[in-house]
Amino acid sequence: MLNKKFFERPTLEVARNLLGCCLINGECVGKIVETEAYLADDPASHSFRGKTARNAAMFGLPGTAYVYFVYGNHYCFNVVTAPEGVGEAVLIRALEPLKGIGLMKKRRRREDVLQLCNGPGKLVEAMDIKMKNNGKNLMEGSLRLELRAVPGRIVSCERIGISLGKELPHRFFINGNKFVSKSKTKDI
Repeated sequence: MLNKKFFERPTLEVARNLLGCCLINGECVGKIVETEAYLADDPASHSFRGKTARNAAMFGLPGTAYVYFVYGNHYCFNVVTAPEGVGEAVLIRALEPLKGIGLMKKRRRREDVLQLCNGPGKLVEAMDIKMKNNGKNLMEGSLRLELRAVPGRIVSCERIGISLGKELPHRFFINGNKFVSKSKTKDI
């Protein structure tokens, strides 16, 4: 299991180090293969304009979940980083399904394992992450993160799916992993 010190480091470092870790929710397990970092001074970050009811969890304790509804049709899951009150987090963009794949297929109504968790909204649906998980401690309980082996070569590139701050190289993924949402690379 990951500890508090893991999450209390700089957000860009945590975003890279989450790669290869496992996200667990009940019987479903996925290896994190893609992340995006969102810093307090980042115009694309939900915390950029300050704390609100919607983004309050993002200002919480490092190692907690920040879950939000986006584009009127799906949820996204983030891991809060930085000291409490700062408002930084790492979006989990893609997972490689490891356990509970049959349940993930049922939830996503898909048979192709490559399409189960290759995007932030898809992985939330496959892993059954809900708004009730917002603000929950990710170091214990049913929804949690655990350390795994070093992932191999990590690459970075500009973020996708946003317009402000898109050019920042704050998207990280495991090079060559077939479960990554999209591949545009820059070695780090």
